[in-house]
Amino acid sequence: MTSNALTIKLIVTAVGVLFTLAVRAQSRISGEVTGMLGEAVPGAHIHLKGSRSGAVADSLGKFNFLTTQRGNQTLIVTSLGFKTHQRPISITDSTLTLSITLDDAVNTLDAVTVSAGSFEASDKAKGASLTPIDAYTVAGNGGDISNALRSLPGAQQVGEREGLFVRGGTNDETRMFVDGTLMKNPNYASVPGIMQPARINLFLFKGVLFNTGGYSALYGQAMSSALILESIDLPEKSSANFSVFPSNLGAGFQHLSKAGGSSYGGGLAYSNQRFYNSVVPQRPDYYHGPEYTSANANVRFKTGKTGMLKGYVAYAQSNIGMRNPDIDSSSFRSDFRLKNPNMYGTVSYRTDLGTDWRLDAGIAYTFDKNTVHNRLLSANSELIALPYAPFSTKNGDITLRSHFAQGRAVLTRHFDGSQALRFGGETFFFHDVQEYNGTTTLLRDQLSAVFIESDLHLGEHLAFRPGLRGEYSSLLRKAVVAPRASLGYRLGTAGQLNLAYGIFYQKPENRYLFQNEQLGFSRSEHYVLNYSKKANNRLFRTEVYYKKYKNLVKSNPDVTLGGDGYAQGLEVFWRDKKTVRNLDYWLTYTYLDTKRDYLDYPQSIRPSFTSPHTFTIAVKRFFQGISTNVNVSYSYAAGRPYYDIRPASDAGSRIYDSGTTRPYNVLNLHVSKMMTFFKKSKFRDYSGFAFGANNVLGTRQVFGYNYSYNGQFRAPVTLPAARFYFIGVFMSLGIDRTEELLDGG
Repeated sequence: MTSNALTIKLIVTAVGVLFTLAVRAQSRISGEVTGMLGEAVPGAHIHLKGSRSGAVADSLGKFNFLTTQRGNQTLIVTSLGFKTHQRPISITDSTLTLSITLDDAVNTLDAVTVSAGSFEASDKAKGASLTPIDAYTVAGNGGDISNALRSLPGAQQVGEREGLFVRGGTNDETRMFVDGTLMKNPNYASVPGIMQPARINLFLFKGVLFNTGGYSALYGQAMSSALILESIDLPEKSSANFSVFPSNLGAGFQHLSKAGGSSYGGGLAYSNQRFYNSVVPQRPDYYHGPEYTSANANVRFKTGKTGMLKGYVAYAQSNIGMRNPDIDSSSFRSDFRLKNPNMYGTVSYRTDLGTDWRLDAGIAYTFDKNTVHNRLLSANSELIALPYAPFSTKNGDITLRSHFAQGRAVLTRHFDGSQALRFGGETFFFHDVQEYNGTTTLLRDQLSAVFIESDLHLGEHLAFRPGLRGEYSSLLRKAVVAPRASLGYRLGTAGQLNLAYGIFYQKPENRYLFQNEQLGFSRSEHYVLNYSKKANNRLFRTEVYYKKYKNLVKSNPDVTLGGDGYAQGLEVFWRDKKTVRNLDYWLTYTYLDTKRDYLDYPQSIRPSFTSPHTFTIAVKRFFQGISTNVNVSYSYAAGRPYYDIRPASDAGSRIYDSGTTRPYNVLNLHVSKMMTFFKKSKFRDYSGFAFGANNVLGTRQVFGYNYSYNGQFRAPVTLPAARFYFIGVFMSLGIDRTEELLDGG
């Protein structure tokens, strides 16, 4: 045998040996992914934590892959509509076969939480619990949590103002809480007749609880609704993401330490609608923006075996300039200019204290500066100053500076049989300054609260949660006590019945306290009864309620607390993820009967922001063969009342004109195509192309009317444009977040 032949033989033998060793060094992991009812979960992502080894489940939910990892590992499984599943496994040389069942992450709306024979009457019993995916993939929400929640029962379709209007309450009566502390300014500052977006980065949170009434004694200063967000503890792994749309740019990252005990991250976003407005004409004549800038950072640390310390800080600013025809003269124009920087930070800490005690604590701080310039201009944009009404008040400057801080601590004592006792306290510090046309007004307040509540199980099917909250305001010099209670009764294995009662107090808004510091607390009283049944990936819920208002703010002829009102209604919710494969839809109906006497209302009348009948449908369909998600939502609301209310000769007020608007009627469509741009890169991306339109049919929406000073002219309040379009791309590196980014526009 020649030397060349021997060399070739040796090389072939060596390669064979190396190949055999390499094959033997790899282990095979295979199995099946199913849902809670045994249905296959196609498209589920399976991977080993801290490794590139993994696979995607096929159309039958089956998977298999090879890995060189050995020993104790953690398998992570994720899929749209299910909770993330983590399982410790031990990898040897043999094949490992697994059967994985994913827990449903649907919008639970639990009447009482039932799990393996145990249950509790908690806030989840009376609220709607959402995942960020649920909220963010509702067509038409624009990435705004408040808009997403308007597809749930109890919320009104108010298209000209930001925030949530719940069960006959104003948007000021709904508060947002992050890890227990109040987020004072969740939306960018208001612009007349145009809804402003939320500042919050929704994907930093693992859960959203929307409570429309009768909520826990641990929360206060919200007469109608509490929106409770719980932030993520630690990310699954390090990741990065960005999105590019014509008017919006965004990027962020999360870095998980090698030991998995800490993380840090951040994000940037910038939006300027100037280019979009040049393509799609808007009703206001925008000469600046609208422009929105935001940045955020977060850190998280495990402390000991059970402790978790989390910090979050965010900066956001809006900058808007626009002109509209003046309502009192066709030859003049009204100029509105706003600049609103905002700084927000929060730190939360929780830990177990021994085997039976738990501590939850948090602090928060917000600085908000809102500068508004109003001007009256000629047709040539020249400043006009006229000394007589109504033009004498149309040139003005107002600056609001707000400092807000909060400290909070809650102790929980656990007892046998899932019983618990919670108690604690919190204090809010307010420092607000108003500068209006050269006049400065200062408000300082320290509002302190103590609270206690207990979870009591009164039998196999009955749970009771009584609570009590006390509050004192140094500015108002008044103390109040608010009892709360909820009762949950289990009917069979899937049905649940709940009762809730509570009294809720709230300080008047600053715009009224600047005029009269001697006001007290406004008050609402809630009575709630609901029934729900959840089985086979379907959920039905119906609820009736009655809410009574006392001491609402009256602004005419003087600012007092002489108002009152009521709200009562019926709500129905149906969600189905079972009937059609890869299809998730829900239907809601809300009936609302409400009247109130507040502000300048001359008597008790239906508020202009309420509709007696509201219907919504949200549909989400994933077409696996083409990796495309289609989200559709439709909303209908009966016409809202409108009024021309002006001062009367007797120093009160009078309704000079009234009516009902046309019904609200909106169809939204969002489509996204998932793909991978860098298939061979070690940094695998989960990317997509998205497009869509809000109010696809171009239906003219009228939310009400603005009246001239003498009532002879009126102008409809409508959408800035008949339709809103978006198109763009998004990318996530490290974690498959495509399903979370479908509504990135």
